[in-house]
Amino acid sequence: MKWQGVLPAITTPFKPDYSVDADLLVKQVDALVRAGCTGVVALGTIGEGGSLSFDEKKAVLRLCREALAGRAPLVAGVAALTTAEAMRLAELGAEAGCEGLMVLPPYVYRGDWRETRAHLVAVVGETPLPCLLDNDPAAHGTDVLPEQMVDLAVSLPNLAAVKESSADVRRVSALRALLGDRLAILVGVDDLVLEAVQAGAAGWVAGLADALPAESVRLFDLAAAGRIEEARALCDWFLPLLRLGTVPKSVQLVKLVQQETGLGSEAVRPPRLPLEEPQRGAVVDLVRFALARRPPLA
Repeated sequence: MKWQGVLPAITTPFKPDYSVDADLLVKQVDALVRAGCTGVVALGTIGEGGSLSFDEKKAVLRLCREALAGRAPLVAGVAALTTAEAMRLAELGAEAGCEGLMVLPPYVYRGDWRETRAHLVAVVGETPLPCLLDNDPAAHGTDVLPEQMVDLAVSLPNLAAVKESSADVRRVSALRALLGDRLAILVGVDDLVLEAVQAGAAGWVAGLADALPAESVRLFDLAAAGRIEEARALCDWFLPLLRLGTVPKSVQLVKLVQQETGLGSEAVRPPRLPLEEPQRGAVVDLVRFALARRPPLA
C-alpha cells in the first residue's frame, strides 16, 4: 500500500428510497481510477459511513473491490461509537480484501488523549493492515497533535500514514521534522492541497476529486513535480469548487457537484437533507460557470 497521490474519499450514492445505488457507485469508482487516482477511500465521513448499517458497509466494500478490479488499492474507513465496534469494522476491512484502513476517533464521545490513544491503539494494534490516521479536529472534535503522533508511530508499527485535516499547513512541516519519513503525510483539506504538497505532503485524501478526478490528479501531479506556476493557474480555477469540500455541508455540496459532472447523485440519507434554495441554485450556478471555463489538461 502506497500512501501517495490522489486518494478520493468517495461518497456513497443513494437511490430515491435511500438504498445504496450500486450501479452509480461502480461507475464512480471506475471513473476515479481511469482518471489516475491512486486509491479509493470508502466509508469515511463524506461517504456517510455513520449512516450505513454494517451490512451496507460490507456491500459497499464488495462493490468497490469489484469495480477496482485490482487496478488501485481500497481503503476502508473505520469509525464507530465504541472501540469494540470499530475493531469489528477493522476486521471487516481485512475480510473484504482492503489494502488499508483509515481509522477515525470515536463518534460522539470526545475523549481526552488517554482515551483517544487507547481507542486508536486498540483498533490499529489489532489489524494486520496498514493504517491511515484521520486527524480532522473540525469534523471529529479530537485533535491528535504532532507530539502525540510520534507516540502512536512508536507504539504502532502498522500505523503508516496520517491524513492531516487541521487546516494548519504548518502541521505538515512539524510532522516531517518530528517523524522524518516514518509516516506518510496526506492533506485532507481540499483548498490547501497546493500549500501542503509544497510543505511535503505525499498524498491527498480528496473530496472534490469525486466530481472532478482528472483535474484533481493534474493539480496534485503538477504540485508534486514542482511545477508551481502551472499548478497555481489550475488551482485558481479550481479553488471556488475545492472550498465546497471544507464546510459543514460538504457531503451535500460534493454530491451536488458530482451530479452536475455526471458522476453521482445529490441524494443524501437523513438526518442530512439535500440543499434547499437559494443555496442550491447558487452552487449549481457556480459549478456550471466553472465547468464552462474548464481548462485543458494537456
